Amino acid sequence: MNVAVAAQLIASLAATLGAYGLYKALKFIYVNRTSPLRHLPGPPNKGFIWGNLKEIMDSENSELHEKWIEEYGRTISYRGLFGMNRLYTTDLKAINHVLMNSYIYQKPAPARYQLGQILGEGVLVVEGDEHKKQRRVMNPAFGAAQIRELTDIFVEKSIELRNAWESEVRKQGEDSEPPTVDVLSWLSRMTLDVIGLAGFNYKFNALSEGKEKNELNKAFSKIFETNASVSIIPLLRGFFPALRWLPADRDAETKQARRTMDRIGRELLDNSKEALRKGGLKVDKESLKSKDLLTLLLRANMATDIPEHQRMSEDDVLAQVPTFLAAGHETTSTSTTWALFAIAKAPEVQAKLRDELLTVSSDNVSMDELNALPYLDAVVRETLRIHAPVPSTLRVAVEDDVLPLTTPVTDRNGKVYESIPIQKGQTLFIPVIPINRDKKIWGEDGHEFNPERWLSPLEAASSIPGVWGNMLTFLGGPRACIGYRFSLVEMKALLFTLVRAFEFELGVPAEDIGKKSSVVQRPFLRSNPEAGNQMPLKIKLYQRA
Repeated sequence: MNVAVAAQLIASLAATLGAYGLYKALKFIYVNRTSPLRHLPGPPNKGFIWGNLKEIMDSENSELHEKWIEEYGRTISYRGLFGMNRLYTTDLKAINHVLMNSYIYQKPAPARYQLGQILGEGVLVVEGDEHKKQRRVMNPAFGAAQIRELTDIFVEKSIELRNAWESEVRKQGEDSEPPTVDVLSWLSRMTLDVIGLAGFNYKFNALSEGKEKNELNKAFSKIFETNASVSIIPLLRGFFPALRWLPADRDAETKQARRTMDRIGRELLDNSKEALRKGGLKVDKESLKSKDLLTLLLRANMATDIPEHQRMSEDDVLAQVPTFLAAGHETTSTSTTWALFAIAKAPEVQAKLRDELLTVSSDNVSMDELNALPYLDAVVRETLRIHAPVPSTLRVAVEDDVLPLTTPVTDRNGKVYESIPIQKGQTLFIPVIPINRDKKIWGEDGHEFNPERWLSPLEAASSIPGVWGNMLTFLGGPRACIGYRFSLVEMKALLFTLVRAFEFELGVPAEDIGKKSSVVQRPFLRSNPEAGNQMPLKIKLYQRA
């Protein structure tokens, strides 16, 4: 190919890309200028590039969204990147419609891209028929009967963590100040061990390695580490595929973390397949008996009574490994961290919980025994209500639709909407924590940690379309969290074991604990944000009478 022909090809390609870019820009402007959302009440636009996003990112724990609802009403519009209209609503009828119609309302492409960079094309990322297929094959691994089988692992690792903390306390001596431990780091290692055994029959031994992190734990810490600064590059790469070559901070670290996750994931998958081959067991739905989730998933996918078109490819199965690791690791460790923080702030709750837990005679508790403890259940529910690990999510309409409302909304021109017309491409914000703390649902103490509220019926919360607990923590509808039972029982096993053994106090003033979200909401010290995510608590052995 001579230079002139090459130059012509490059010029033609540049012209094509330029025309496509202009088309997308004009379409973007048209959709925003004609959107019915442009007249809805809401906060003023803070700038063309960021819209209101920097305000949101700079605030903590959904406080800004809750302020907007108080000021502008329950259904509002604000601006996203490049001035895009976003619908924000706490109207439960509207939320239910969005969650139940998962084929119409899907994760936005930029969010799927960014999540896919971390987890691959697993069940948390894919949409439509592909999600339905993956979910159908995976469901048996997360049923109540399977989680009952895994409870021994949860309890065994909780006891190992308890013993490690007892060693830390005894090192200080009985007359010394109680040691301060970073419970987030310890719990992250413990839950990694759990998902290793429960998910893949694999020993990570993260707890027994001392303070030096296991390589997979290092990878998770890097990927989920919250960053106080806001960068435009990851957002541009998410919105514009042609710009995904642009370099961003932490790219090299994230790629190395993904390589670690992919390599270990491949090893885990190969180990499970080899174990199945050696076992020589009949493979059908009736023979699905195994403790680890990956082997159960492989068996379900190989079952002779599943049509070929409903099977997952090997790449699909492999994509579930980082999904299992991340979802079964980070969310539970973070949730339990916030539970210990909450009871450290409320010693009367901690004492009442401990009294109930000590009525069980054995350390080796079953799932049914854990679920029969009402105050433990109340503390877990209240933690997940106030400190939901994932504070919000986004959806985008892939076709035109009409969003029903319980409460009509009046726009800036005085027009009253009984429902909101939704255009294809419209982004909607699903607020988890603001609904979990809504005073109209939970009462004037909706922002406060009060497990007692769960000891009597909560009629106002019954209309929240969540899959568990009359809250949105695990979402609802076809895309509700598949592993919520796993997380709940593991969290209960941890609290059961640790609160029986220790008394917890804050290691720093409560106001020094901040909360930032990077996939999950993790704590940091406002006085030392550069130190990364941590939760320092003082622990001392509980002395039984």
